[in-house]
Amino acid sequence: MKSHYKSHTRSPQTRFHISLFVLLTSLLSGCNQILPQPETTPAAIPETVLAPAPVAPLAPAPECEVTAPTLAAFEPEHHGNLWDRLRAGYQLDVVMNERVKLHLDWYARHQGYMNRISERASRYLFHIVEELEARELPLELALLPIVESAFDPFAYSHGRASGMWQFIPATGRQYGLEQNWWYDGRRDIEASTQAAINYLSDLHRRFKGDWLLALAAYNTGEGNLQRAIRRNRRQGKATDFWALKLPRETRAYVPQLLALAVLVGDPAQHQISLKEIPNRPYFTRVNVNSQIDLAQAATLAEIDIDELYLLNPGYNRWATDPQGSHHLLLPVAEAERFSAKLQALPRDERIGWERYIVKSGDSLLIIARHFNTSVESLKKANSLRGNVIRVGQPLLIPVATQPAKHYAFSADQRLRRKQARSRGGEGTARVSYRVQPGDSFWKIARRHNIQVKDIARWNGMAPKDLLHPGQELVLWTRPGREAQRPVARLDNPVIRKVAYRVRRGDSLARIAGKFNLSVKDILSWNTLNKSKYIHPGQSLTLFVDVTQVN
Repeated sequence: MKSHYKSHTRSPQTRFHISLFVLLTSLLSGCNQILPQPETTPAAIPETVLAPAPVAPLAPAPECEVTAPTLAAFEPEHHGNLWDRLRAGYQLDVVMNERVKLHLDWYARHQGYMNRISERASRYLFHIVEELEARELPLELALLPIVESAFDPFAYSHGRASGMWQFIPATGRQYGLEQNWWYDGRRDIEASTQAAINYLSDLHRRFKGDWLLALAAYNTGEGNLQRAIRRNRRQGKATDFWALKLPRETRAYVPQLLALAVLVGDPAQHQISLKEIPNRPYFTRVNVNSQIDLAQAATLAEIDIDELYLLNPGYNRWATDPQGSHHLLLPVAEAERFSAKLQALPRDERIGWERYIVKSGDSLLIIARHFNTSVESLKKANSLRGNVIRVGQPLLIPVATQPAKHYAFSADQRLRRKQARSRGGEGTARVSYRVQPGDSFWKIARRHNIQVKDIARWNGMAPKDLLHPGQELVLWTRPGREAQRPVARLDNPVIRKVAYRVRRGDSLARIAGKFNLSVKDILSWNTLNKSKYIHPGQSLTLFVDVTQVN
């Protein structure tokens, strides 16, 4: 298969020799230049974190376009370098306009970023290419994790998207990705890759074979894209990707992928190098048939436990999911050794066990949290049908064989590192807060006079994540602020009745956040139904503590 690029107009495709690309690039420089923003601060988890490339300022609709050349064809089976194999599978028509060139220039100026991308991708790229080839899909899609997560399998966004392919919970479940206390399929390398390919294929069909629209829908959601298309259609405008009015992130998203395709297609042309990735499997799947402590598994495979987590990022805790599926991804070279040693290890020695006597005030939930396990695991280990336990009852507890800090990429340890690196504003002090029954982000934020989004950021969460009683949060507050905060009562002199006129882009949640209110209160004060939309120009009555307005 050949990679081909074409202009935004649908004129017949003109093909050039690869050596003409220098001339074409110089022609592009005649367009108005828009400088990208500085590289964003990387996320804090894991330690060697690489954030996706920043969203640069957007150019207007394409005005200066040229037809770029066709890359030489390759036969995948003859390649020792996986990047060459990937180039051979290019299928997308790339519009070389100012928006694409903007991102192309950014990537070309950041050799260090691309070095780290290559290092990350070396574990996963072969598998992704294999899966895409099996479905006869464009291999440019193998570059999508660079845009989504910089190939970080532990990436987590403020919108609750998780994993290398950045699935939100609902879409993950829709595509078969299980999410529970032990395991999150959105981070599972094999499962999430399969789900992403299925999702992209579905979107490609729904948008009548237009890959750019399918990619835009992957980012912004199918509904948002359909609305943008209908809006243009009503106005008599074109409905291709470049003509649509879309969110800023989505308008940059597709050009970023196309820019990466051009860069990977001919890195030397852009004075950048890509670290060679062998065109062979990095990992293989090994069935273990029962729950196993990940520290134990790493020892058997003779690999570092961090490497084991990077190949198996779907596991949230210190062990595999006791309910299955019971498998691990291991480096190809270590898989046979691991299997031989595992066969010699009795099943009851694959995790640690501790005997515990139930005390007054205990519950399965309390015991499970204390031992960093789940209620279901306790019930299974002790053949319990219900949740009732009695004082003096002995329980067998599945426990980790190593101290918690040994499991550096478990959810608990990643959270601890995130919290340890969090910083508040000048004059704030760090405090630990234990979540109480009935707490919410909003209640905690209001009590401490801080922002919901900040609490979420300090604790590696998203504002819509659920809180659990007993959960420990890090807060950055100004000393004494909570005690000085006025009580928000209707008879309090700082409470004022405000007539608020809804603006474009507003939502109940956004208005609530702006005035430090709850959505429930706004609904009550205005006799609104939560299922009904608010609309620009609508007047809402709010009772606002004027000292707490954002």
